[in-house]
Amino acid sequence: MLSVLDMFKIGIGPSSSHTVGPMRITRRALIEAKAAGVLEQAARVRVELQGSLALTGIGHGSDKAAVLGLLGAEPDQVDPDWADATYEALKTASEISLFGGQTIGFDYRRDIDFRGDITPRLHPNGMSVRLYDSAGAEVFERTLYSTGGGFIASAAQLSAPAQNDRISVGQKAALPFTSGAELLHICAQHTLNIYDVVLANEDARRPRAETDAGLKRIWEVMDSGINRGLKTSGILPGGLSVQRRAPRLFETLKTEAHNQESERLFDWLNVFAMAINEENAAGGRVVTAPTNGAAGIIPALIRYYCAFDGWSEADTRSDGRIGRFLLTAAGIGMIYKQRASLSGAEMGCQGEVGVACSMGAAGLSAVWGGSAPQIEHAAEIGMEHNLGLTCDPVGGLVQIPCIERNAIGAVKAANAARLSLRDEGPHKVTLDQVIETMRQTGLDMSSKYKETSQGGLAVNVVEC
Repeated sequence: MLSVLDMFKIGIGPSSSHTVGPMRITRRALIEAKAAGVLEQAARVRVELQGSLALTGIGHGSDKAAVLGLLGAEPDQVDPDWADATYEALKTASEISLFGGQTIGFDYRRDIDFRGDITPRLHPNGMSVRLYDSAGAEVFERTLYSTGGGFIASAAQLSAPAQNDRISVGQKAALPFTSGAELLHICAQHTLNIYDVVLANEDARRPRAETDAGLKRIWEVMDSGINRGLKTSGILPGGLSVQRRAPRLFETLKTEAHNQESERLFDWLNVFAMAINEENAAGGRVVTAPTNGAAGIIPALIRYYCAFDGWSEADTRSDGRIGRFLLTAAGIGMIYKQRASLSGAEMGCQGEVGVACSMGAAGLSAVWGGSAPQIEHAAEIGMEHNLGLTCDPVGGLVQIPCIERNAIGAVKAANAARLSLRDEGPHKVTLDQVIETMRQTGLDMSSKYKETSQGGLAVNVVEC
């Protein structure tokens, strides 16, 4: 089983698959080169971004992430301001220090290669790292894939699906599940809710106090991202001249008189979700939830329904309302990760915003006291009405339509949770059926609409 701390990873924007993943890949490749005893032979490094990583790489910061990974930077530790300054310096530098140690020659234009003409067979987000010695001979090559949500995989892993859909991470779970049906069966058999099952699996991995500390840190980063987004104004980077809107909307909400409380609810969810995603678009620190491109939905729901008037450490513990939300949402996300994909380049945006909406609906249903079947129903509704959602970012930037799409996704998730609690009877469509439908839809979807900027809004909206 995966962990809640796998599903919610701390990193920098604008993309988990195109920024967090590439940074992890170059860093991992150098670690393996060092272990193989060839890193010290390197006199030159070359990074090849393939498929979607090349086609939307500039707008998604894939090149920046790749060079930062060569320095040894880690997504959950790197300072966004340092990352920007270091990247700009390396674009004109003649040398680079691998892991901050040995210095080798480096030419950004030569050594970071965008190969949009290559479409990897195993996954659209392929990346190769090659090292050459002083004579120009290749001494090391590693190809890895960024599979969405900050996860990375080797060709061997992608070529040999996990037995019984269980992803081996070296630790056994107390109550493993690979589908919604299996999860509901476990809940019924042991008289547990979904968050109880996920927590039992976390307890099998580490002491409860460490899990609670991890949950607290996840929410702290989410909450901090909202706060930064609510007070930071200006133009987002990338050339589209997109104006940050969250600060102005926030000030309006605090001061205006409003008679329609239902509409005001939408306003708050909108502004919280947009605040996070504007921060993400600017390369700020966010949490994969389950991806960076969909990072605003779950924090917006938690902020409005669980922490609007503030929060305490007790709220973030595994038995607190924020903790239960995150555990439940992660449990649903694990099923999507195992049975389909979280990658916009593989599934379209249904695999990002759609999954986030499903996870958020489940988490909110749990906080509102939903039973395990009601939570499963909320997750199903959240995805059912995002099926077929394309990933067509204008200019290859995680801005249009991504920022507003998170706002809409948060409202959808809240409605899905409410619908689930109003219906206690059996429902016709199961979570497993809708996940399989999403998977099939993603496979059938034209590559033009899967994070390549070759179709949809990306070609029908003038960039400047």
